[in-house]
Amino acid sequence: MSRWLDPALSPGERADALLAELTLDEKLAQLGSAWPGNPEVSGNVAPMQDVFARGGVPFEQVRADGIGHLTRVFGTAPVSAADGVARLGALQREIVTETRLGIPAIVHEECLTGFTTLGATVYPTALAWAATFDPGLVERMAAAIAGDLRAVGVHQGLSPVLDVVRDYRWGRVEETLGEDPYLVGTLGTAYVRGLEKTGIIATLKHFAGYSASRGARNHAPVSIGPRELRDVILPPFERAIRDGGARSVMNAYVGLDGVPAAASEQLLTGILRDEWGFDGVVVSDYWAIAFLKSMHHVADSAGAAGALALAAGIDVELPDSLCYGKELAGLVRAGEVPEHLVDRAARRLLRQKAELGLLDPGWTPDAAPIDLDSPRNRAIAREVAEKSVVLLANDGVLPLAARKLAVVGPCADDPLAFMGCYSYPNHVLPRHPEIGIGVIAPSFVESLRQELAGAEVRAQQGCPVREEDRSGFAAAAAAAADAEVCIAVVGDRAGLFGQGTSGEGCDAPDLRLPGLQDELLEVLLATGTPVVIVVVSGRPYALGRYAARAAALVQAFMPGEEGGGALAGVLSGRITPSGRLPVQIPRQHGGSPGTYLSPPLGRYSEGISNLDPTPLFPFGHGLSYTSFDYAGLDLSASEIPTDGRLSISVTVHNTGGRAGEETVQLYLHDVQAQVTRPVLELAGFARVPLDPGRRARVTFTLHADRTAFTGLDLRRIVEPGTIEVLVGRSSADLPCTGSFDLTGPVREAGHDRVLDTPVTVTQLPG
Repeated sequence: MSRWLDPALSPGERADALLAELTLDEKLAQLGSAWPGNPEVSGNVAPMQDVFARGGVPFEQVRADGIGHLTRVFGTAPVSAADGVARLGALQREIVTETRLGIPAIVHEECLTGFTTLGATVYPTALAWAATFDPGLVERMAAAIAGDLRAVGVHQGLSPVLDVVRDYRWGRVEETLGEDPYLVGTLGTAYVRGLEKTGIIATLKHFAGYSASRGARNHAPVSIGPRELRDVILPPFERAIRDGGARSVMNAYVGLDGVPAAASEQLLTGILRDEWGFDGVVVSDYWAIAFLKSMHHVADSAGAAGALALAAGIDVELPDSLCYGKELAGLVRAGEVPEHLVDRAARRLLRQKAELGLLDPGWTPDAAPIDLDSPRNRAIAREVAEKSVVLLANDGVLPLAARKLAVVGPCADDPLAFMGCYSYPNHVLPRHPEIGIGVIAPSFVESLRQELAGAEVRAQQGCPVREEDRSGFAAAAAAAADAEVCIAVVGDRAGLFGQGTSGEGCDAPDLRLPGLQDELLEVLLATGTPVVIVVVSGRPYALGRYAARAAALVQAFMPGEEGGGALAGVLSGRITPSGRLPVQIPRQHGGSPGTYLSPPLGRYSEGISNLDPTPLFPFGHGLSYTSFDYAGLDLSASEIPTDGRLSISVTVHNTGGRAGEETVQLYLHDVQAQVTRPVLELAGFARVPLDPGRRARVTFTLHADRTAFTGLDLRRIVEPGTIEVLVGRSSADLPCTGSFDLTGPVREAGHDRVLDTPVTVTQLPG
């Protein structure tokens, strides 16, 4: 038996043994991928798929020397779970039996809102996960997704997105976990744990800087400085690798300060591996290596593009092998590309295959089809949806007491409005309208009628999401005028590359509601009937013009297949709202406001600029149907050394008449530093369930490392000085304040620094 087949050896030893048996062509084949059945012109699910797809090339030719990855066997065209399992098994058996050494492929799929395949549960978008502020729930959801992936023979999930939001106009805001690096890192790490502990490789994306593109345009250049990169963009990736155990990273498409991320050795090797010690596999975003020639113009051929990416540190080319093929093999044979770079990448990939059991004797691709939309899945999807709904404002009209309701708006009777751009119904099924949406997903109107069985609910669309059609305005106004309360459900329809108002390649010129929806709201408000505005969207929209006129404002960030019931439950009062904003809600649609994580000059500066970026609703905001008070802030020390820690405690009290969950938020303010620092930074948070009249003591354990920043010399340091502590219910509502001093010398904080703030919640008697 060959040594690489011996499971008693370590994965690294087996990879080395197998590598020694491979020819150059076989090594490069392991660094490639195949997308069997990829349609050429029937609609893109990846950028420029119609340009780069290798449709028509027989699979037997593609896998002749082996294959590293199989791309989206379940997620490209509609297949049932049973048919997908059968097809994947046939492909793997062909690879094993018809290649010289019979090395199976790693199978990857998208899982941004659940397993992206026909009939699988459509969970809320990542921005909705973020609105829960609940890492435990996110980890449970990820584990459920991973269980489904693993059961049908998939090994790797292309999620989570750890890009920190920098401009709300960017189309992929819906895929992110918000605008704060600590929140993104905490929830992203929880998601990674859920995948990895269930045996699925998590893929962190997009490394790095993708969300900071100029003008919020997809694939546009990124011009941020090294300090913003280090302090805002990179920490979530660092934490998900170190604390979450992520085994894969995907590069960003962008050029970062003039260097394409796919060709950046500093990023993919210097930071990722040399500084952080990452020992997993870097995969390319789809066709990102080919883009080095076609879009970035830093290579003159496919082989040259492959050489750049290989040297930078990309191990596997997805979704097809265009640049890690014959041209690159020729450059290696000619001595222009060192073969040790091929060996380095192949060793990493083979070690991962050994870890997955793919090199074990007798490995078989056999798997069993399962219910991909099980009651367990739907229960988790429902919990995430319910906890993610954010009550922004309420004059007392909610919970609903009215029994004669008008429900108006383009998102009112369309369950697809609840689903993100990487949900299968919006990602693939628009090309297959005969199939429907593939899952049971009641619309808001259907859910409200079920929720309020005795109420009269009259529905009108009013206008489409983005088309300029006013023909429904009159009927909508009539329905509103005849109702006790009008519920206006407005927002987005997710899509791809301009086919939607939110999603990949669906960037916005400003933060107005799409199409004529602002006009529709004006028509409804003019009727004099109280209007509850429900925004179902993938990004925050400017709502300042409605703040004083709407009876209530509710935000839902695409809450998935269970979103209709979650929204109906919140409006009826069956569910006490507990979601919190992971992004701000702008006041004005123009001059896109900065995120809350801004230095003093990023805030309103009266007398210096006439533009006020102050949001309508701040980061962390969210109301409840009960009330909470804060008191008794206590710091365990007034000063600590620059390598010390302290406890920060506060008591929260449910002073209202119903049970609820409060999200207690800890912020820090560095009073003076050697570089300009954010006015506030989230340093910790905890969801606290409390019955009426009950109290709890919330204690954060803060290490001095949590104050670290990138200094003048670009070293990350902990600097002596005064740190203000602020605790409360949002970044703008912080009733408990104190401070402590950091003492001693400036200290460098490396990759081994403390990245999280542990928190304990103790229920108090009485």
